[in-house]
Amino acid sequence: MQDKDKRKIAIVGSTGSIGTQALQVIKESSLLQAEILIANNNVDILIQQAIEFEPNAVVIVDKSKYSLLKNALQHLPIKVYAGEEAAKQVIEWDSVDMVLAAAVGFAGLSTTIRALECKKSVALANKESLVVAGEIIEQLVKEQGVPLIPVDSEHSAIFQCLQGEQYSAIEKIILTASGGPFRGFTSEQLKEVTLEQALKHPNWKMGNKITIDSATLMNKGLEVIEARWLFGLKPSQIEVIVHPQSIIHSMVQFNDGSIKAQMGLPDMKLPIHYAFHYPMRFPTNFERFDFMKYPHLTFEKPDIETFPCLRLAYDVLSKGGNMPCALNAANEKAVEVFLNRQISFYQIPILIEKTLEKVHYIAHPTLEELIQTHNESVRIAENLLKSKKIYV
Repeated sequence: MQDKDKRKIAIVGSTGSIGTQALQVIKESSLLQAEILIANNNVDILIQQAIEFEPNAVVIVDKSKYSLLKNALQHLPIKVYAGEEAAKQVIEWDSVDMVLAAAVGFAGLSTTIRALECKKSVALANKESLVVAGEIIEQLVKEQGVPLIPVDSEHSAIFQCLQGEQYSAIEKIILTASGGPFRGFTSEQLKEVTLEQALKHPNWKMGNKITIDSATLMNKGLEVIEARWLFGLKPSQIEVIVHPQSIIHSMVQFNDGSIKAQMGLPDMKLPIHYAFHYPMRFPTNFERFDFMKYPHLTFEKPDIETFPCLRLAYDVLSKGGNMPCALNAANEKAVEVFLNRQISFYQIPILIEKTLEKVHYIAHPTLEELIQTHNESVRIAENLLKSKKIYV
């Protein structure tokens, strides 16, 4: 197949967990091409990726790394840029067919919005974009008439289950959660959890931030908010159930009582592959699921008393406005300081909840007001840390 016939992908966050797995998918497909690679500051991995895949352009958001990147790639026909504005400009290029939004956290919002404004198909792995600015992005998708294809395994599962179905027939969706490494722990046991324990997810290999979010159940809370905007649902239509084996990735229950589930081994390359090739399905050499190896699939209710982050997510979803943005910002700061060993695992939801109590509420925020809310929430969390008001 000639290059002009391939679907050309711009990867925002190419050096992260999703980005690196996306490049594996591209490498194994004759139908895909890495057109643009964008990274925040991991210049060493970006250089390796650029040499292997020879994209049209690479962007390092951290401008201080530009010279190192430029010098390393000077012998290759690759355009090299730096800065956030450059990242937003290159995804506008006519040669880009699809943008994979895989940057971590609030930082990924601006490129997701720019891609939609330019009528690019977006494969969305940055759940924070919808958590922070769901109403704005939902309106953009409607106005531009472009696909927004979820890459999160749970939302990809729902998306796949809904192919050929009417959204109006949805009674509820059921998002599955592994329960993380501390499923069954008591509050007292969580007080003794170490960073090393929290970074060992039982089923998935992910980046540090999402791994911690999975351990606190905040990741599932963010997915609840994301699902509300992706599928146009009420909070009461979104249920979370703990499924430790992570084989059923999520389910849809329809108004006639029937349930559709999407299943498979826990491997992020499958939802990435599906999004990149949508609306078609193409063969893969991924490992196949064997029912005989999993004779028992089990389910439990999530423990929202011991793991209050999931409850906090439902709370802010009900309040709406800028509160999901505040939740996301507070969580990003809480995870950051936990990874830096400044607070305990048990203190993560305490810091988040106390931050939410102090954030100024805005019912229908503009994008600028959401940016202000993010910054305000981070400042509040930092002040709480300095005042030691979260130590218990």
